[in-house]
Amino acid sequence: MSKPAVSEYPSIPVSVITGFLGSGKTTLLNHLLSHPDMEETAVLINEFGDIGLDHLLVETISEDIVVLNSGCICCTVRGDLVDSLRELFIKRLRGEVPQFRHVLIETTGLADPAPVIHTLMNDPVIAERYRMDGIVTTVDSVLGGGQLDAHEESVKQAAVADRIVITKTDLAEDDAVALLRQRLRALNPGAAVIAAEHGQVEPKILLNSGLYNPETKSPDVRRWLNDEAYTERHDHRHDVNRHDARIGSFCITVDEPIPWEGFVTFLEALLGTHGGNVLRVKGILNVTGEDRPVAVHGVQHVFHPPVALPAWPGDSRRSRLVFITRDIGRQAIEDTFRAFIADAVGAG
Repeated sequence: MSKPAVSEYPSIPVSVITGFLGSGKTTLLNHLLSHPDMEETAVLINEFGDIGLDHLLVETISEDIVVLNSGCICCTVRGDLVDSLRELFIKRLRGEVPQFRHVLIETTGLADPAPVIHTLMNDPVIAERYRMDGIVTTVDSVLGGGQLDAHEESVKQAAVADRIVITKTDLAEDDAVALLRQRLRALNPGAAVIAAEHGQVEPKILLNSGLYNPETKSPDVRRWLNDEAYTERHDHRHDVNRHDARIGSFCITVDEPIPWEGFVTFLEALLGTHGGNVLRVKGILNVTGEDRPVAVHGVQHVFHPPVALPAWPGDSRRSRLVFITRDIGRQAIEDTFRAFIADAVGAG
């Protein structure tokens, strides 16, 4: 991993909507597409017919691109996601489509969101123009508990989310919704859990959950990292046969500056050994020799290039790393981390 680059804001944020089959992604997306706050947003979907756009259309630009009443652009993904994002950006530069300032991608119900995130982080052309903003996961209030029990994909979708939307709450008992909310918060303490009736959620609640605040165009580390959520005690004493019993989430803090080489060596060792089970890592580091904090963010084997932020968020210079893992305990990761850092300090 290279040395941190200086923070830059202009790249276009991308949000991913995921969720298990029948969990309400289409209803949620239809609501978002009709909202005026979605103006200047490009939406990538598999097929127009899947979401019933007829009542929303303003004009057809091409067979793959339409403009909606809300002002957002709706595009079908033809082939590779990288090609679709590249072509969309080129059309934006040429003035062939309206200017857009945000991209929303809907995945299929059985999709692991990681490959989409890897595309945004790993493809050099895409990474230069777009940046990962956040993951929105829908969970069915009636069937969600059973899906979490039976399908590991459903658990992973919830575990890596920045926002979790409990859908169809008008069809479920209040007690059932409360239990599901509690389970989701234990699975992913850092994600906001939002209840929706008939897919009704304001776009501003779901989108713009990344490192940068779109209003101030500056980093908002406290909101993005939400490390306080991981200091609470969560009761994981439930049926060990449930998939979410395998998921752990925690925050490691370090008071002293961290040698960059030691951190990179630790990360390479961790990902080389357990990459598929390191579902998500994000953090802010006090790096030895750096005056500014460094933000790091990764999903499984792939990491964003590290970014040196303009300033620390407050008086604390403590490093904070948030982990969401599968089948790896906190102690093992923390012991390995501190050993690599100690070795790097000794070698320095």
